[in-house]
Amino acid sequence: MMNTVNYDKIFQEIAENSGGGKRLLLHSCCAPCTVSVMERLKDYFSVTLYFYNPNIDTEEEYYRRANELYKIEKAYDIEKIIIPEYNANEFLSAVKGYENYPEGGARCPLCFSLRLNKTADYADGNGFDYFGTTLTVSPHKNSALINAAGEAAGANTRAKFLFSDFKKREGYKRSGELSKEFGLYRQNYCGCSFGYTALQNRVPIV
Repeated sequence: MMNTVNYDKIFQEIAENSGGGKRLLLHSCCAPCTVSVMERLKDYFSVTLYFYNPNIDTEEEYYRRANELYKIEKAYDIEKIIIPEYNANEFLSAVKGYENYPEGGARCPLCFSLRLNKTADYADGNGFDYFGTTLTVSPHKNSALINAAGEAAGANTRAKFLFSDFKKREGYKRSGELSKEFGLYRQNYCGCSFGYTALQNRVPIV
């Protein structure tokens, strides 16, 4: 599925016209994806990270990924890091009946919606101007589906969804470079036990 909307251009227009200093709640899927995204956001927004990822298969893996965010906190003047309590049942309930679908199939949009709806609700209830996600930095995830989920999540909230396609302009490559620089733990799967596959063997989605 090819994107017909230039989400990277939309992001840049929103960022440049935001007026600076607007509060952004950024859903963070992991530190390696977040670090390159923060490089783009730091000049435009005051960012709080929201690590809501109940799709991660074990509690140990969840907190291992979450705690990596503190390695980049000071470097990017991150306002706050919020780590909700691990609750895999929220993910399992959301994707019930879709457990056997392949990675990148019909289960993934349900997961995107779960995480972005939760992010939108928190942003709306805590005075944020925008909410967004680091998910679009991955070349293995469909940015059109992610942005559609975010737009739907923000349809009835005061906080506006920040459209993005952070893998553009070599965003994914930059995430790798910065991960090495900061010594970040970098996993090779999204966290979902149903889609446990070595992603390097898959064809990137553009």
